[in-house]
Amino acid sequence: MSRPTPLVVIDVVGLTPPLLDHMPRLRAATHQGFTARLDPVLPAVTCPVQATLLTGAPPSEHGIVGNGWYFRDLGEVLLWRQHNRLVGGDKIWEAARRAYPDYTVANICWWYAMGADVDWTVTPRPVYRADGRKEPDCYTFPPDLHDELERHCGVFPLFSFWGPGAGMASSAWICRAAEYVMDTRDPDLTLVYVPHLDYDLQRFGPAGPEAVRAATQLDGVLGPLLDAAAARGATVVALSEYGITPARRPVHVNRVLREAGLLNVHTQAGMEYLDPWTSPAFAVADHQIAHVYVADPADVKEVAELCAEIPGVAEVLDADGKARHGLDHERSGELVLIAEPDAWFTYYYWTDPAAAPDFARLVEIHRKPGYDPAELLFDPAGPGAAKLRAGVALARKKLGMRYLMSVVGLDAGAEAVGGSHGRLPTSAAESPVLLCSDPSEARERIAATEVKALLLRLAGLTE
Repeated sequence: MSRPTPLVVIDVVGLTPPLLDHMPRLRAATHQGFTARLDPVLPAVTCPVQATLLTGAPPSEHGIVGNGWYFRDLGEVLLWRQHNRLVGGDKIWEAARRAYPDYTVANICWWYAMGADVDWTVTPRPVYRADGRKEPDCYTFPPDLHDELERHCGVFPLFSFWGPGAGMASSAWICRAAEYVMDTRDPDLTLVYVPHLDYDLQRFGPAGPEAVRAATQLDGVLGPLLDAAAARGATVVALSEYGITPARRPVHVNRVLREAGLLNVHTQAGMEYLDPWTSPAFAVADHQIAHVYVADPADVKEVAELCAEIPGVAEVLDADGKARHGLDHERSGELVLIAEPDAWFTYYYWTDPAAAPDFARLVEIHRKPGYDPAELLFDPAGPGAAKLRAGVALARKKLGMRYLMSVVGLDAGAEAVGGSHGRLPTSAAESPVLLCSDPSEARERIAATEVKALLLRLAGLTE
């Protein structure tokens, strides 16, 4: 058969119809095609939705039940793992190669990139020094692509990808890298993850001037990438995983479980650490969803009743509820909590700030047993002091000394967060969207589970 139609699939995180109004370049690139409301899966957070988009399966099949979960065989809560083997199901490139064996794929920063059976991979991956320092870098496959990208784009700006300094530089780097890979490798499918809207919408909420400014600035950065796709004759699909909605009420599920005698901690050097091995129940918080792991099946009903009474909890999913939402997988908690629209779940389990572990005040996505959006903010209880500490830490880093970037607020940081996501949207305005430059598959609404098949048809591939 002839070569498939090239596809460029851009994940514009947080894109919703109100923000699209401020992105004329993106609208122009797809104006001859169509725009559809995209219905995500629960939880509507990055890793589960991306896994669904690429497999066509719900979390109950591909196994990605959140951005992290409790690994029962390890006894540890782990978020933001990177190996593609964690994702079950039939990936889009596997289906494409059954129809066209020479199908090539470039993954530019979509999640679970490492170890994926694609032709070119680029994903954030810091240098972890033996003395504890963390330096910006990325992982590539094949390895020689790394130095090519550094010469063309510079070092990957890790501290612009996440943390209080997160901003446009990382999205601009990713777009330039995607352009370079398309120009030098000519993949059939190019996946591009562009995170910029995620930052200020979580910091300040989705309805203020910060959100409009972020959308306008990102539209300009996307322009050259969209032009490069058009020059190749590629079909452009731009989509989002979720919409961010106003949510200013943090809900501390683990503190409630601890007060009920269900969550245990152990103490080292005066710091408290969650003890999942001995806790009868604890929660892995993930934006507006929390997986509650209950050690004894006989306690599930009691824990469910307790959680249902927590202010800010809208719904408690038991086994039947998880099955109804496609979350009935062994990695899920025995219970899954859904927050009320204006609320989100913290991972906090300490009751005295003095006993919080040192990583609680750091940008430390791999040690916290839950997601922490306060990492996007300098400590609002003392932003000047937090920035001063950051400056001292950077000076120590430049001198080759060990340092701690202690800039994240605890309860004050949580209370300053302006937006969240994870619930299923209830209106078109807060729903993610899918835009396509090809009108042949036009429709008004599409489910995340249908996107894989849509992309295969747009490429001209059928099994």
